Amino acid sequence: MMIIGEKINGTRKQVGAAIRDRDAALIERLAQEQVEAGADYLDVNAGTGSEREADDLVWLVQTVQQTVQVPLCLDSPNAATLKVAIEAVDQQPMINSISGEPDRLEHVLPLVAEHQCPVIVLALDDKGIPKTVDDRLDIIRRLINTTRESGIADHKLYIDPLIMAISTGDDAGLIACETMRRLHERYPEAHLTGGLSNISYGAPARKYINQAFLVLAIEAGMDSAIMDPSSPGIAPLLHAAEAVLGRDRFCSKYNRAYRAGKFDPL
Repeated sequence: MMIIGEKINGTRKQVGAAIRDRDAALIERLAQEQVEAGADYLDVNAGTGSEREADDLVWLVQTVQQTVQVPLCLDSPNAATLKVAIEAVDQQPMINSISGEPDRLEHVLPLVAEHQCPVIVLALDDKGIPKTVDDRLDIIRRLINTTRESGIADHKLYIDPLIMAISTGDDAGLIACETMRRLHERYPEAHLTGGLSNISYGAPARKYINQAFLVLAIEAGMDSAIMDPSSPGIAPLLHAAEAVLGRDRFCSKYNRAYRAGKFDPL
């Protein structure tokens, strides 16, 4: 399971204030915490949505890179911002994201093709978030036809089926899992990802819903997640689920994580 750390996001009040005030210490701490907890990538999102966004995102990139060595996931709907940020990275980044929205596809996809970056692919278009599995699959089918025509290999795609909150729709978890299951069958070289905590938005004791969904999603084919890797209990659950599902040969990752002290004491 590849983990994309979600915490450096300017839409979070504390992070937004740190970006505004150029509080590098907070950003450095969030980066270090997530990497120590097992993040493979760190999502960086300025979230300012203004003429400041490019400068803010570059500052985030530079601040994080001075602290940790993992690659970054550059998160912005604005192609101009992404273009500036790509020039500031030390390692090949992931791009978050493209979708079936014509403007984003027209302007962000060429950047992905030029730099051959891994890219998150959202199952939505200019009509919004589809309600059914079939409609989401249709959008992804059209997008993958386009990425292939642009010379982007399927293994660079991280498809996000759009995980919605079960507090607003009883079948949200089922739709996400069934979409992933069918995508995994159709596009076995592509990866599956998504914002894990979306599933529990608006609910109390959210970590239990997140954990339950994570196990079901891994069984459905999810091999990446945008999440908080430092959330209590998430690391042992992730390792245990992969071991039980036969994705951890001889339980070697599970055993290493246990010996490294990543599991809570019983």
